[in-house]
Amino acid sequence: LTGPPGSFLTAKTMRAAGLLLAWVLLRPAGSQQCHPSSPAGVLRFTDSHAEIRVPALHRVPSSLDPLYDVVRHYLDLIQQNPLPTELLRAALNDPSSVRTSQVVQYELGYVICAAVALLFTVAVPVAGLCFCYCRSRRRCGGRLRAHRRSLGCRRRCLLTCLSITSIIILTSAICALVTNQRVKEQMEPGLGAVPATLRTLRQHIANVPQGVQMVVDQFEVPRQQIISDLGGKHCPDPPVHPILGWNEGLTVSRCLAGVSRSVGLSIHTQLKAMTYAALADLQDRAGDLQTSLHHLQILNKTVRVLTAARAEMEPALRERRQRVVALLDDPRCTSCASVLGRAQSLQLGADYGKVGLGAGSPRPLRQSQGSWDVFPTPKVPSVEKVLKTLAGLPRSDFAEMIRQGNGTFNSIPELAVERMAQVIQELREEMARVSEKVQTIADGFPLPDYTRHVNEALLKAEDRSQPFLREVERFEWYRWVAGAVLCSIVLLIVACNVAGMALGAYGLSKREDPSDYECRGEAGAKFLMTGVGLGFLFSWLLVLMVFTTFLVGGNVQTLVCRNWVNQEIYKFIDTPGNLPPSMNLTQQLNLRRDSNLTATYRECKSGAGLWEVLQLEKPYDLDEHLRSPKYMANFQKRLGDFTTQLGDVRLLRSEGRNDLETFARSGVDEVDYGRFQEEMKIPVVQTSLPALARNLEGLQKMQRNGTVAGRLAAEAKALWQMQNSTVQTQEALVAKLGESVRFLSRLAPHLQERVKTTLATIASVEARLPVQAQQIFRQEIGCFMRKELRYFAQYLHWVRQTLKEDVASCQPLATALDNGRVILCDRIADPWNAFWFSLGCCTFFLIPNIIFAIRLTKHFRPIRNRLM
Repeated sequence: LTGPPGSFLTAKTMRAAGLLLAWVLLRPAGSQQCHPSSPAGVLRFTDSHAEIRVPALHRVPSSLDPLYDVVRHYLDLIQQNPLPTELLRAALNDPSSVRTSQVVQYELGYVICAAVALLFTVAVPVAGLCFCYCRSRRRCGGRLRAHRRSLGCRRRCLLTCLSITSIIILTSAICALVTNQRVKEQMEPGLGAVPATLRTLRQHIANVPQGVQMVVDQFEVPRQQIISDLGGKHCPDPPVHPILGWNEGLTVSRCLAGVSRSVGLSIHTQLKAMTYAALADLQDRAGDLQTSLHHLQILNKTVRVLTAARAEMEPALRERRQRVVALLDDPRCTSCASVLGRAQSLQLGADYGKVGLGAGSPRPLRQSQGSWDVFPTPKVPSVEKVLKTLAGLPRSDFAEMIRQGNGTFNSIPELAVERMAQVIQELREEMARVSEKVQTIADGFPLPDYTRHVNEALLKAEDRSQPFLREVERFEWYRWVAGAVLCSIVLLIVACNVAGMALGAYGLSKREDPSDYECRGEAGAKFLMTGVGLGFLFSWLLVLMVFTTFLVGGNVQTLVCRNWVNQEIYKFIDTPGNLPPSMNLTQQLNLRRDSNLTATYRECKSGAGLWEVLQLEKPYDLDEHLRSPKYMANFQKRLGDFTTQLGDVRLLRSEGRNDLETFARSGVDEVDYGRFQEEMKIPVVQTSLPALARNLEGLQKMQRNGTVAGRLAAEAKALWQMQNSTVQTQEALVAKLGESVRFLSRLAPHLQERVKTTLATIASVEARLPVQAQQIFRQEIGCFMRKELRYFAQYLHWVRQTLKEDVASCQPLATALDNGRVILCDRIADPWNAFWFSLGCCTFFLIPNIIFAIRLTKHFRPIRNRLM
C-alpha cells in the first residue's frame, strides 16, 4: 500500500465514494429479485404414445354439398316421424311382438314411394309392350298423314322439350356416375376403418400400463435437471479488478454453477460493492498514514538542514557584505554610490532556525543581567511532538490485513460449496426417494384391473363385424357395377336422343318436299325409336335400383344419421328397458353405474380419463396423487431448514484500528502549516546575489583604477560562487519542504472526519455483512427451491395432461364414435343417397323423354298425303 508522495483522494472523489457507500448501506437487503428463468427452464418430455392414437375425421367440403342438402331435405319430407322408440324397443326385446301396421305407419313415406315404384315398374314395361304391338300393326309411331302449316311450330316445340329432358337426364346421369364412384371410393376405406379403429382402441386400452410406466419414467427429465442444479458446473475464478487488484467475482447469470456456488456468488455479487468500498476507504487511510509520516519526516529533516545551512552561511554573508560595502565606499570607485544601498541591505532572509514548541505555545523567558527577557517567537512550528506520537507507526501490516479481508470475502463462494456439501448430498439422496414415490403412480394406477370388459367388448365387436363387413363389401361391388351399367344405359339413351334429333333436323333441312323420303331423317327417327326401346326395356331395372338404394340409404339417413347427430340414439340406449340385457352397454363396458352412455360420451369428448368413466372398486382421484407436497415435502423441508453463516469477515483488526486512531489524535491537523508557507515566501537572501553580482560586473567596466576594477571582479565572482553553491541548495530544500507542507495542509483539515468515517464504515460493514449475507442466503435458497418446484410442477402437469388426454384418456372412444358417424353419414350415406336421387331423376324424366321422342319421330319421316 505504499505510494508516492501526493497519492490522496480528492474531495470530489471522497463525496462520490461516500454517496456510493450510503446507497449500498441504505439499500434493503431483500430487494434483490430471483434471477429470471432461462429458456432451458422449460422441460421437454418424450412422447412415445402417438402411434396408437385414433385420428379424428371431419366432414370434407365438396362441390356436391348442395345436392346432398337437397337430398336430406327430400328425405326429411318423406320421413317426418321421430325415432320410433316403442317400435325399436319391441324389435330388440321381443321381435315377434312387432306388428306390421307399426312398421307401415312409421315407414309410410317409404311405403308410398314403394307403391309409386311398383306402379312405375309395372306400367312402363306394359306400356312398352302395348307400343310394340301397335307398331307391329302400324297404328302408332309411324308417319304423319297430312301436312299442315302448324307442323313446323309443333316440331320445334317437340325438339325443345326433348332437348330439355335430355339435358336433365344427362346431368342426372353424370351426377349418378360421380356419386356412384364416390360411394365406392369411400366404402372401401370406411369399411376398413371399422376393424382398424376397434383394434386401435384395444391397443390403446391394453397399452395403458406401459403408457403410465412411460410417463413415470419421464421423471428422469426433472430429476436430472434438479441433480444438475444441485451439483452444477465449476465456475472459473473471478476476474481481477483493473484498478484495485482485487477479485470482482462473477454474477450468477454468467456461470452455470450449482446451488451452493450459485448462492455464494450471489452473496459475493450483492455485497461486493459495500465491501470493496470499505476496503478502498481503509486502503486510502493507510496510505494517508504512511504518506503523512513520510512528509512529516521530510519536513522535520529539511527544517534542520535549512537551519544548519543558514547558521553556516550567516558569517560568510556578513563578511562578504562588509567587504563589498567597504569597496563601494572607496573614493576611488567611480559611480559606486548607486549600488552601495543594495550592498548594505545584503542579509539573510527566511529563518527556520528558531523552532519553538509549536503553534500557540507560550513564549519562553530567559534571565539576562538579573531580569527576564522574552525569547524571540519562533517563526515556524515544531512537528517533533507529532513525530514522537507517530513513532513506530504503522505497527500493523495494512496491506496484508486488506489482502486477508479481501481473500476471506472472495472465498465466500468456495465456503458456501464447503458448508452446503452435506445438505446437497442429502438432497441427492432425497431425489432418489422421490423417484420411488413417483413410481407408486404407475404401481397404484387402477385401470389394468377394470378394462377387461372393454377389451372383451371391443374384441367381440371386431370379430362379429368382419363377416358382415365382407358381405357389405361384396354387395357394394355388385351395386357399383349395376349402377355403372344403368348409368351407361341412360347415357346411351341420351346419346340416341342427341343423334336422332341432330340427324332428323338435318334431314328436314335437306328435304324439299315433305312427302319425299330422306335417309338422314329416317336414321334420326330410328335413333329416337332406339332410345325409346331402351327406355321401355330398362326402366324397371332403373326403378328397382333406385328404390332399393333409396330404401337402404333413406333409412340410414333418417333412422340413424339424423338421430345420431341430435343424440337421440344415445338417449334411446340410456333409457332403461330399451335394450335387452345382452346389449347392456353400461355393464359390457364396465361404465360407472351412476352414469350413462350420453354422459360418458360427453365426458370422454371433453377429455376425461378412463378411470373417471369406468366403474372402479374405489374412486381414483388423479389430482390427489399428483400433489407436489406429497413428493417434494421432505426435499423442501431439508433445504428450508438448512442455515449457515457465510458473511463473517474481519476487515480491520484491533492493532490497525489503534494505528488509525493514533494517527487521528497525533496532532497532524493542529500544526499551523500556514506559518511554513508564509516563511517560504521569504527568499533565502534578502538581496538578490545574481543582481548584485551583475551590478558589480557593470561597475568593473566603468573603473579607471585597475586595483578597484580587480577587486570588483573578485567580489562579483565570490557572490556568484555563493549563489551557485549555497543559496541554490537551500532553495532546493525549500521547494522540497513546500511539497510536504502543501500535502499536509490539504490533508489536515479533513483528517479527523475521514478517519472517523472510515472506522465507522468498517465497523458498519463488518456488522452488516453477516446479516445481509444470511438474508441473501435465505432468498437465494428460496429462489432455488421455487425453481426446482417449478420443474416438478411442470412434470406433474405433463403427467396429468398426458394421462387424461393421451395415455389413459377415454377421448379415443368418443373420437371413434364421431369417426363412425363421419364415415357412415358424411362420407357414405350422403353420396349413396345422392346416387339414387340422381338416378331417380333420370328414371322419372324417361317418361316425358319417351313421349317426346315418339311424337318427334313422325316429323322426321315423309308425310303420306300432302294437303294444299
